[in-house]
Amino acid sequence: MLDARSGLIPVQKTPNFAIHPGAIMTSKVVWCFMQRFVPAAFLALSIVVVPMHAQKTERAADEKPAAASTSTASQTTTVTVAVPANAPRMSNQTRFQIIRDFETQLVYARTMFPMGTKGLKLKDGVVSPGAQELQQLIALWGPSIKPGDPAHISYVRIKDNYIHFDLNGGAVHRKKWYEHIEVAGANGASVPLSQDQATNNPHGSYLDIYFDKYVPEMSPAQLRALLFPVLDFNAHNKEEAYLDTVPPKVKAAIQAHKVLVGMNTEMVVHAKGKPPKKVREKDGDTDYEEWIYGEPPADVDFVRIVGDEVVRIETMKVGGEKIVRTEKEVILANPEDQEAKREEQDRPSNAPSLRRPGEDPENAPKPTDDINQMPPVAPQNIPQQPSHDPAGPGQMVGQR
Repeated sequence: MLDARSGLIPVQKTPNFAIHPGAIMTSKVVWCFMQRFVPAAFLALSIVVVPMHAQKTERAADEKPAAASTSTASQTTTVTVAVPANAPRMSNQTRFQIIRDFETQLVYARTMFPMGTKGLKLKDGVVSPGAQELQQLIALWGPSIKPGDPAHISYVRIKDNYIHFDLNGGAVHRKKWYEHIEVAGANGASVPLSQDQATNNPHGSYLDIYFDKYVPEMSPAQLRALLFPVLDFNAHNKEEAYLDTVPPKVKAAIQAHKVLVGMNTEMVVHAKGKPPKKVREKDGDTDYEEWIYGEPPADVDFVRIVGDEVVRIETMKVGGEKIVRTEKEVILANPEDQEAKREEQDRPSNAPSLRRPGEDPENAPKPTDDINQMPPVAPQNIPQQPSHDPAGPGQMVGQR
């Protein structure tokens, strides 16, 4: 330590701190850990982060092509290729694919299915039985599935020249395997394991699509296109499926919740819902039903229905104005007229006829069902010859 006499400034001595040997060992351990494991940790982090970034970039790059693929898929579902006429017979692999694709699928009906053991047949886009016969079956047995109703394809069977589809369990109830088992009792009487059930299924029906010679090779999309006159696979709900089966004017009115004169009761229900009030009255010899929608002070609609057709609509406004519509606003196709036109189109041009050559079919005499009450008139100017017949046995007996 230098003093002032040496010409140097004295330096103050700092106190010494004692360091514990354990702290030195701990610092060495931490330093060794950082030297050895930190680079490995950074390497592992880079390995995890880089693939995640790559996945994000790949996902972002694949978003646009995926959207394009969905758009193309939607286009392919709407535009389907028809089955060629010279297509080979359907292979077993395609059969299994169609059965897996169509069974347990929910579809919407585009036409009426009758109740009972008689379903619908489809061939070349034509549904049989015809409209008139179908109306008779529905009037006799009732409808099983109405247009727009959801239907469940419960069973698919591919035969030689047609494909069979059971809807809502089919027209005939199929028993389970355990329903065929019987147990013999002590006295020899058989006891079934399940209760007897009716063979008919009133809630189900079926559809058969026929081909010319055999079931050709086709894709499920092509089969859906062939079934479109009867079943709708693209509808999202019941309302959408039903609107595709009505004329455009009726469709616009139903979407606007408006009733038109000439609609049937089902169209009215789709347009306004079920009526809160119904009144049955009689106008002369005509029985009608009045469906009432709305309550005062709002507008009130009185829809008059005769049979199954709307013939009069009366609207009472809030201000007291009364609007009555009786003129037909929509004309629905009559099934009998459609059947007659179809038969006339299917009739060949050289069909045999009872008319003479050159006779006008409009002025030709038409057969009548009236019975002619007048006896036939004997022709005139025919000389009457005297009868020389001998007396009969009645006259001989009378003379005795």
